[in-house]
Amino acid sequence: MLKYTIRRLLGMIPMLILISIVVFTLAKLMPGDSLSGEIDPLNTNPEYIAEMREKLGYNEPLPVQYFDWITGFLQGDFGKSTRFKVPVADVIIEKIPNTLFLGVMSLLITYILAFLMGMYSGRKPYTIGDNAIAGVNYIMLAIPSFVAAVFAIYFFSFHLNWFPFGGSVDILVEEGTLDYWFSRLHHVLLPALVLGAMSTASYTQFLRNDIIENSRKDFVRTARAKGTPLKKIYNVHILRNSIIPLVTFLGFDFAALIGGAIITETIFTYPGIGQLFLDSVTSRDYPTLMALTMLLSFLTLAGNLIADILYGIVDPRIRLD
Repeated sequence: MLKYTIRRLLGMIPMLILISIVVFTLAKLMPGDSLSGEIDPLNTNPEYIAEMREKLGYNEPLPVQYFDWITGFLQGDFGKSTRFKVPVADVIIEKIPNTLFLGVMSLLITYILAFLMGMYSGRKPYTIGDNAIAGVNYIMLAIPSFVAAVFAIYFFSFHLNWFPFGGSVDILVEEGTLDYWFSRLHHVLLPALVLGAMSTASYTQFLRNDIIENSRKDFVRTARAKGTPLKKIYNVHILRNSIIPLVTFLGFDFAALIGGAIITETIFTYPGIGQLFLDSVTSRDYPTLMALTMLLSFLTLAGNLIADILYGIVDPRIRLD
């Protein structure tokens, strides 16, 4: 396991180098540059722009610019945000806790709903309840997340007034208090429900199908022949084998949820990485955009590695050599 992990980590290095080249090239191919994204009217003087481009090295050849950028990136210097006028690392550190909180809550909702519906459908297939759950799943697969987010805001925020429609915390509460954390939970629940519920359908069907398939195998017949209670057969023998695909998805699910949160955070005006990413695109804040793209790429590669390791842990038949 250790050798496999080290080998995979070393294999991520050339992949990240290739991704960094693609990210840098795409940023340079986009119209304008970081200085074009500055909105401050005092900084629109052509002489100032030309001076800053020379100072920041934008007039250097592209290979030199890439080497300077990737060298600073490896040292933890992601550049300076042209929109916020502060280091990019500070901007990301400020926003990432909200996205992590949203991602964790979404994962909890996804797996709780998937287990409840998947277990029921797997134990009682082809019944009215199973067909109803399948219908709900197909609807969730068909509806885009941004459409669901708009309807959720319309009904639960504007009509029922159950949840706030934007922000991450009430500005009137004092930070660190119990009311503060309740307010954060209250603000994150609706976007987490949208993001988590829309990801539930595929997991429910995976679990349902695996439970049905495993219930027909020889070890289940043997357990029934020995008089093992049906509840124990489903909850111990069948479920243990059926959750293997779901556990392996956990690794890259978190990275996928962070990427999927881009639209959700923007619609809910939730101040996280997703909203920061889109704001960086619209304001041409290329240093922030490049750093976020590299971060999401790294999370995706790390998620795939975690998924492979978890697969070897939950299924002893799999050998990671």
